[in-house]
Amino acid sequence: MNSSTNSDVYPQGIKLGVDVGTVRVGLAICDPDGILATPFKTLGRDAKKNSDVRVVVKQAAELGAVQIFVGLPRTMKGEERSSAQMATEYAELLANELVRSGLQVPVNLVDERLSTVTAHRNLHEAGMSSKNHRKVVDQVAAAGILQHAIDMQKARGTDVGRRVQAPAPSEKPSSAPTLRAASGCEPDSSTRGLQL
Repeated sequence: MNSSTNSDVYPQGIKLGVDVGTVRVGLAICDPDGILATPFKTLGRDAKKNSDVRVVVKQAAELGAVQIFVGLPRTMKGEERSSAQMATEYAELLANELVRSGLQVPVNLVDERLSTVTAHRNLHEAGMSSKNHRKVVDQVAAAGILQHAIDMQKARGTDVGRRVQAPAPSEKPSSAPTLRAASGCEPDSSTRGLQL
């Protein structure tokens, strides 16, 4: 294989998108070629036992996912508030569980401004009644997050977002995971092109 192919720059294959909420977590999946993200599943958020985190890891293993994107909700000014902290903590839990399960699947945080608003609008335009939105809006939002991420990867020819690092096995379990920019990206690269 030619060393200049995109597979050396970012993972190629099935990827998952995750939209984290206080009540529900939406999952989306893309095809192995990274062309189209589609809604996949909605999970109930279990903040005490984190059973939903384990379900995401199980899905990643069963589907052979090569990367997971977790939406990072920012304000329109690009600020990170409590919902962004919740998404970051969820991504850290996910990275830890993947390592614990023996899976080497990178987790990246990507900007998700307006993903839920857009998902609601798209469902409304598709003729779905508002009362039925909540059943699928989280997975539709996750599909928006994932589509945005895979489109950016192709456009830039490099990985996007902020990589979430699980603690190395030699570190104490109480060590907090750290964030770093994904290879070839600045920490705020996921917001470039989203100036509103």
